[in-house]
Amino acid sequence: MQKISETYNFTHTVLLNIFKIYEFFYVFKKSFGSIHSLFWLQIINMTAASYLLTEEQLLCCICLDVFRDPVTLPCGHNFCKDCITEHLNFNSQRKCPMCKEQVDRKYKLGVNTFISEMAVQFRKTVGKKADDKEDRMCAEHGKPLDFYCKNEQMIICQSCVDADHRFHRVVPLKEEYEAKKTQLGITEAKILHMIQERQRKVHELKQSLKLSTEAADRETANGVRVFSALIKSLERAQAELIEMTEENQKRTEKQTKVYITELEQEAFELTRRRDEMEELSRSKDRLRFLQSFPSLNAAPPTKDWTDVSICPLTETIKNEVKMIRDAQFNNIRQNAVDVTLDPNTAHPALILSNDGKQVHCDYEWKELPDSSKRFEPAISVLGTRGFSCGRLYYDVQVKGKTGWTLGVAKGSVNRKGEIKLNPENGYWAICLRDRNEYFALAADPVPLSVNDHPEKERVFVDYEEGLVSFYDVNAAVLLHSYTGQTFTEKLYPFFSPGSTSCPPPRTMHGGGPSWPHQGTLPELLC
Repeated sequence: MQKISETYNFTHTVLLNIFKIYEFFYVFKKSFGSIHSLFWLQIINMTAASYLLTEEQLLCCICLDVFRDPVTLPCGHNFCKDCITEHLNFNSQRKCPMCKEQVDRKYKLGVNTFISEMAVQFRKTVGKKADDKEDRMCAEHGKPLDFYCKNEQMIICQSCVDADHRFHRVVPLKEEYEAKKTQLGITEAKILHMIQERQRKVHELKQSLKLSTEAADRETANGVRVFSALIKSLERAQAELIEMTEENQKRTEKQTKVYITELEQEAFELTRRRDEMEELSRSKDRLRFLQSFPSLNAAPPTKDWTDVSICPLTETIKNEVKMIRDAQFNNIRQNAVDVTLDPNTAHPALILSNDGKQVHCDYEWKELPDSSKRFEPAISVLGTRGFSCGRLYYDVQVKGKTGWTLGVAKGSVNRKGEIKLNPENGYWAICLRDRNEYFALAADPVPLSVNDHPEKERVFVDYEEGLVSFYDVNAAVLLHSYTGQTFTEKLYPFFSPGSTSCPPPRTMHGGGPSWPHQGTLPELLC
C-alpha cells in the first residue's frame, strides 16, 4: 500500500500541476489568441518547469543527486539507471531500495523520458543559479563581493578589505555603483551630444551639397545658355562673313568682267588703228598719205586705267579677324586686379614706391633682416596679394626697358640661392634680354617672335583652366601661353629687373655694398 500511495501522490502532483498550467494558458490564450503556437509552447515549457522541477521529486535516493537517465521500477519508484542497475546486480534478492518489492530479472529497465527531460531542465536551472552565485563570491575567500577598492579599481569582499586592502580607499559596492552609474550617465550624455553634433553636421553637409549641386546646375544651365548663344552668334557671324565674302567676290568678278570687256574692246580698236597706220606707212601715194595722216595720227578715244584695280579679299578677311581678336582681348578687361608689391619679398637692392606700384634698383643696398620670404641674391619681388581661383590680369609698363622678367609664381617658391625660372620650379614668366631677345621661360627657354617692342605687357591667369597668357596690350597680340598647368596653391605676381639693371655691388666708403643708379623696373598699371 505504501508504494501505491507514493506513486499515486507523485503522479497526482504532476498531473495537478500540468492541469493548472494548461488551465492558465487556456484562459490566457482565449484573451490573446493571436500569439503564435510556437510561442505558446515555449511559455508552457518554461512555466511547466517552474511547477514540476522540484529537487525533492527529482532526487535519486541511492546517489542523492538529481536523476540521470531515470528508470521506473514496476513498483513505481524512480532511480538513476546506473544506480539501480548496480544495486540489483549486487543484491541477489533484487529488491527495490524503497519498498523492497522483488524485481523480476526479465524486467527491462527503460529510461522514463518524461522524468528525464524534467531532470535535465532542473539541472540547467540549478546550474545557472549556481554560476551566478559563484560570480558574486570572492574566488579567494568565498565571501560576497560587497566592496570596491578605488586604488586598484577592483571589486573585493570583507576579507579582502581586512587583508590586502586595509590601507586603500574602499567604498561599499552600492556607493561605487551609484557613482559609476552617474559617470556613465554623463558619458552617455556627452556621446549623445557628439552624435547629435555629427548628425547636425551631416545634415549641414547634405544641405551644403544640395545647395552646391543646385548652384552647379544653375551655373551649368547658364553656361550652356551663354555658350549656345555665343555659338549661334559665331555661326551667324560666320554665315554673314561667308555671304559678304561671296557677294564681294561676285561683285568683283562682275566688275572685272566689265573692265576686261572694255579693255578688250579698246585693244581691238587700237589694233585696228595700228593696222591702218601700218598700211598707210607702206603707201607710196603721197596725196593719200597726207590726207589720211591727221585722222590716224590723232590719239584714239580710250579710258585711263591707271587707278583701276581689284581690292584683294584677304584685306577684308584680315579686318574681320582683327575685329574678333580685339573683341576677345577686350573681354579680358573685366578680370583686372589691383597689384601692389610686397616689400617683405623685395631684394635689398630694390626700392619700392610708397604706393607699391613702382620699383627700381637703388644706389646702395638696404640693411634688412634676413627672411625666408625675401629674394636673395635674385633681384626679384612678389606682389602682396595671392590668387587661388578665378580669372585675373594686370598690366605692366615696359616702354624703353632693356631687360625684365615678369609673370606669376607660387607662394612656396625657393627664394634663396640660384633660381631657375620655369613652371617645374613654380614660375610662369617671359623675359626680355639684351634689348631685343624675348623668351618664354619653360624648362628650355622658348624664343618669342615679337615684331615691335611692346610698351605695355598684360599677364592673364585662368586658375581653373591652368592657363597663363602674355599679351602685347597696344598691338592686342598674344605673345605666349602656358596651357594645361595644374595650380594647387596661391599664385603671386612676379617681377625682376634682370641682372643688367642691377650689376654687382661695389665697395663704398662705408664698407657696405651699393648699386649704380639704374632706370626703374616696369611700372604697374592695374
